[in-house]
Amino acid sequence: MEHCDCYVLLWSPQAALSEIITEEVRQVRERANATNRPGIIPIQIGQVASVNSDLSDYLAGLQSWEWRSSTDAPAIVEAVQNQLIAPQQDNRLAEKDSSVLPALIPPDSPSTEPELPVGQVPLESTFYIERPPIEAQCYQEIAHPGALIRIKAPRQMGKTSLMARILDQARKQGYRTVHLSFQLAPSDVLGNVDKLMRWFCLCVSRSLRLPNQLAEYWDDIFDGNYNSTSYFEQYLLAASNSPLVIGLDEVDRVFAYPEIANDFLGLLRAWYEKARYGDSDSDTWKKLRLIVIHSTEVYIPMNLNQSPFNVGLSIELPELTLEQVQDLTQRYRLDWTLNQIEKLMRLVGGHPYLLRVAMYHVAHQTIAFEQVLEQAATEAGVYSDHLRRHLWNLEQHPELANAFSDVVTAKTPVSLRTILAFKLHSLGLVTLASNHVTPRCELYRQYFCEHPAMDEIELT
Repeated sequence: MEHCDCYVLLWSPQAALSEIITEEVRQVRERANATNRPGIIPIQIGQVASVNSDLSDYLAGLQSWEWRSSTDAPAIVEAVQNQLIAPQQDNRLAEKDSSVLPALIPPDSPSTEPELPVGQVPLESTFYIERPPIEAQCYQEIAHPGALIRIKAPRQMGKTSLMARILDQARKQGYRTVHLSFQLAPSDVLGNVDKLMRWFCLCVSRSLRLPNQLAEYWDDIFDGNYNSTSYFEQYLLAASNSPLVIGLDEVDRVFAYPEIANDFLGLLRAWYEKARYGDSDSDTWKKLRLIVIHSTEVYIPMNLNQSPFNVGLSIELPELTLEQVQDLTQRYRLDWTLNQIEKLMRLVGGHPYLLRVAMYHVAHQTIAFEQVLEQAATEAGVYSDHLRRHLWNLEQHPELANAFSDVVTAKTPVSLRTILAFKLHSLGLVTLASNHVTPRCELYRQYFCEHPAMDEIELT
């Protein structure tokens, strides 16, 4: 992958739901954004009904070819050859003979059929479990002028699903809304504050279907923060009397660029404060409401008076309780005993995604409950794709793999370097308690403690 010129994704129904495929495409897209290589060509094979929402985001802006028979092969081969010859095409295929990637379209009515977790839980889904009083607090807060909501939790804990519901609540109030994932920001943009602010402003403009006015408001004598502030104050916020709610997802990506992060995060704090000055501009900035989502602690040293992480409403998503898991089993129409539920929770805790994976497969009668437990930490189990994604990720980062190996083999909590602990926590592999970490669940301890690949990583 690191040296290839063209990445061909066979877009099958199975690949569309695979976690490991999603992670691989994420890394390919990140590298392509930074170097314009490799070119990415998705080829749809068969009818794709459901798509992992993260995967759909990573493939946004690309065109997909559809393979139905051998007669389609020459055109696809030509497309691959063109990518090898012409990298300047910016990873996009020609419009002719191509089809847009399939999108997830919410159903007209709530679904009661057991649904496989594939990222964000759709708004209409009956399988979203509220965690009171979190939702009510967020709905109330977003109505406040100049609101800032910070949502923190490891991967697959439901952050984006919660944000989608906050944005939906805002739309019902007549507010303008924008969802922006920093996972879509190219590396060269994240590494330059002026480019980052241009990208940010243009993304918001396009989401609001407003003309690009960057040339009018951007003055080279000022920096990106000043220019973007003018762009928001004089254009985006002034364009309507309606409040503007912006949901910022995957903000963690900015943390890898400390100087840029300090500027950008400090700017969010400055905008939050502008709504509270009580001057002539405050009414304009009161229309801006921010939702910031991140997976890990902020390990960047920041001035407390400039950090957006000590103001506004802070939400840390907890695991599901026993009562909430019981509710979820009923929604999946599973007649499980309390003993069965407790056994599953001893294996995966109250992790919403891992619980739903087991419930989906049992509800569809693809595996018995007892087999879920017996095969959980093996390649034959329902978690094999999920566990392989984590293993593949650790193989790319030997230092993390070695640290995690110490965690899963230890009998007591382990003390790690702060940065390693934060990164493992953001991946959802460990829980943090003071300066010590433990495996997030028994499933991870069993799989990674016994997997021979972990030993091989340690030797590298």
